[in-house]
Amino acid sequence: MSTVEEGRVPIRDWAKDDRPRERLMAQGPRALSDAELLAILIRSGTTKESALDVAKRLMARAGNDLQRLGTMGVAEFTGTRGIGEAKAIAIVAALELGRRRRERDTHERPSVASSALAYELIRPKLADLPHEEFWLLLLDRGNRLLEMASVSRGGLHGTVADPKVIFKAALDKRASCLVLCHNHPSGQLRPSEEDIRLTRKLVDGARLLDIQVQDHLIVTAAGYYSFADNGMMG
Repeated sequence: MSTVEEGRVPIRDWAKDDRPRERLMAQGPRALSDAELLAILIRSGTTKESALDVAKRLMARAGNDLQRLGTMGVAEFTGTRGIGEAKAIAIVAALELGRRRRERDTHERPSVASSALAYELIRPKLADLPHEEFWLLLLDRGNRLLEMASVSRGGLHGTVADPKVIFKAALDKRASCLVLCHNHPSGQLRPSEEDIRLTRKLVDGARLLDIQVQDHLIVTAAGYYSFADNGMMG
């Protein structure tokens, strides 16, 4: 019985937008499911299953858990129908690269566990500027730094921090936590009423997105003011 007669259509015969490789090229790897990414590594299926079918079956064997998949060896992969030794080796190698990247990221990305550490990170960006800028420290759930992102640049007395821009930056990086940062070129460390209103607005908005705004720092060359340290984040 042919593949088509059995209701199984090879990936090469799928609509272009449905093929994992084409979708990755058009939309980026984050648009693909775990099984679709795995199907790209598997490359080809069997006479009765597409590569995606094999990938889904392999994911099910691992309980649909990437951590469990990452502990499997070549012998375990080859025990799955449609996975030969070459495919198993490719999958194990890809998973090992991912593990090494996570390990390196954990060691290299600083943990932002206090306002003092946040200030040390952002100070070189903001402390000596003659104009105001607004920046974000984007953090993961472990408070490790994902990225420092510039949000806006203004004049001597202010800059506009658009919540839409701030939340887009957080969502793009899949940040779980934020530290808001802006400088006062005047050297004044006390927050303005506008600073206070903006902070409350961003805290409330982030809560709806399941993102935590941990702190808001006002930065000068002489020091900083932390909203969190002064009980102003509630």
